[in-house]
Amino acid sequence: MDPVVARMVLVQVAGALVHRRGKQVHQRWWVHPVLRTRNQRGEYHALVQELRLDALLFHQYFRMPPDHFDELLGKVGPLITVADTRFRSAIGPAERLAICLRYLATGDSFHTIGFSYRLGTSSVCRIVREVASAIWTALVEEEMSVPTRADWSTMAEQFEWRWNFPNCIGAIDGKHVVIQAPVNSGSLYHNYKGTFSLVLLAIVDADYLFPVVDVGGYGRTSDSGSLRNSAFGEALRDGTLDLPPARVISGAEQRGPLPHVFAGDEAFPLMTHLLRPFPGQHHTLEKRVFNYRLSRARLVVECAFGILASRWRMYRHQ
Repeated sequence: MDPVVARMVLVQVAGALVHRRGKQVHQRWWVHPVLRTRNQRGEYHALVQELRLDALLFHQYFRMPPDHFDELLGKVGPLITVADTRFRSAIGPAERLAICLRYLATGDSFHTIGFSYRLGTSSVCRIVREVASAIWTALVEEEMSVPTRADWSTMAEQFEWRWNFPNCIGAIDGKHVVIQAPVNSGSLYHNYKGTFSLVLLAIVDADYLFPVVDVGGYGRTSDSGSLRNSAFGEALRDGTLDLPPARVISGAEQRGPLPHVFAGDEAFPLMTHLLRPFPGQHHTLEKRVFNYRLSRARLVVECAFGILASRWRMYRHQ
């Protein structure tokens, strides 16, 4: 055969093969064979059951001990239980909770968790969303009730004892939680770090606990704007937080009764019940001491965010 003709035939054959390969249709499954072995080889049915024999390893895996897992399951289990259908068996509440906690503890992608638990990515996404919502519904009223005047007074005593800042009832700050930009949201969620986020505005007490949180501020909004737009900020302006009355501070009797305050950084406005540092660098000794004491009290909220991100590594995304 003529070499030129031979080359032309080879080119045509190669083109036909590529065209045919491009038209190949991947076989579709109702349930992929790999996923059918979930009850035998899935991470929950294999590894997690072995981890229950070692409390330390279980804690490292879920970031909580087994008894806390079981207690949480008892509270949210009825909210996340799904009935079986004619076509498939439902995923049990314990496994659904394990999937959600594993995502919160690691921040892994839904694809990674899906391969580990032998579930589809869309199933993992749905489970995480539903279980997280159920945890919020089950625990928000029990664990995060609105502080009373007695609660605020107790927080003030703890701040004065541990951090030497009298009349302080909490440290306030905001944290950006990275999200995927919602459809048609424009630049609402685009923050100064160049990512898309929601703002977690939090009040932290002297023991690094969160008595008050407000979630949902746009990423483009500053801490001051998040406070202004939040229900907590509105209650702070209206005076409906039921804060303790002003009292005289020991050693400063000449100043008279002083109000109870929250400690914030320069991003927050100066208000009757919200203190921020003196701006600038050149201050008198008295102002420098005040800024130091305020910063010492305010760092509690920074440390609390660090503890939160260390335990639930989903918050480590930047």
